[in-house]
Amino acid sequence: MRNANEPQPTDRRDDEAAERPRRVTVTENGPVLVEGPVEVVLDDGTTVTSDRFTVALCTCRRSRTYPWCDTSHRRRTKR
Repeated sequence: MRNANEPQPTDRRDDEAAERPRRVTVTENGPVLVEGPVEVVLDDGTTVTSDRFTVALCTCRRSRTYPWCDTSHRRRTKR
């Protein structure tokens, strides 16, 4: 049984991930890619989160799943 005052073991990978900066990649004519997990505060003040290892944030506002990109920015070709 553990003493409540005893330090709890931590996962070294979590500590290292918290210390390094998040990588943000801006793509031309596409979404902004952010290493996750992320928390996004929208312009109306609501907060959305994602635990994925990389998320694509919509920059065109055409996405049905905004703020997450669903590739609606891609030009449609006639078949």
